[in-house]
Amino acid sequence: MTDTANADQVAYWNAGAGETWAALQAQLDRQLEPLGQRTLQALGPKPGEHILDIGCGAGQTTLALAQACRPGGSALGLDISRPLLQLARERATADVTFLEADAQTFAFAPASFDAAFSRFGVMFFADPAAAFANIRKGLKPGGRLAFVCWRAPAENPFMTLPMAAAAPLLPPQAPPTPGGPGPFAFADPELVRKILAAAGFSGVEITPHDQKIGSGDLDQAITVALRVGPLGAALREHPDKRETVIDAVRGALSAHDGPEGVKLDSASWIVTARS
Repeated sequence: MTDTANADQVAYWNAGAGETWAALQAQLDRQLEPLGQRTLQALGPKPGEHILDIGCGAGQTTLALAQACRPGGSALGLDISRPLLQLARERATADVTFLEADAQTFAFAPASFDAAFSRFGVMFFADPAAAFANIRKGLKPGGRLAFVCWRAPAENPFMTLPMAAAAPLLPPQAPPTPGGPGPFAFADPELVRKILAAAGFSGVEITPHDQKIGSGDLDQAITVALRVGPLGAALREHPDKRETVIDAVRGALSAHDGPEGVKLDSASWIVTARS
């Protein structure tokens, strides 16, 4: 990729983060799939439609969109992470295309998609209003948009509980940059409304969705917690602390272990709009 509008995110998702997500693809897909399915229902794809999947990752959502558009439809998955796109392309079907590109700046053919979709792939733009304006150019008049994004960290213990358990054993962590790209960049629904309005979308609806999610059994949940999310980021900075925090994380997660594995509360927004 030559575009530098989101250079920091391109570097991030093509280095440690992208490789980690690729290595844990099965567990992370298991964790996020229920929320993607709920968002797909909100989008309502129809046979014969052509749909854009923004931040497609390893392709699970793109494949689901293509299946919903059969016969006669297709899905295009866009992502900036080569490690994840490599997995996606290995899973591709005839009606699915994967492209390494940044949705903020990619030159979409005007009015080429019936709808755009994203499962947690739209919170990382350097300029969200510009990104959504660019995405809207690729939508047909009246085209649909549906995405899911996280609410506040305090409402998402599936992500914050492991870090809370480990925090006393780690050096103090710097807080995230306010308003910067990141998992919780769209936690404020009024900010999301303003961004979409500035990009030219109308009929914006933002619905809270709460659901317990999990990546698998206790060992799988510990593996994910140590490599992904706030704790994963902390341990990448302090790898020598990994063994120190394992028992604390195991204790916190084991309290939520059950017949379907470890499941914790998640809180997200399901956002829909029209171009």
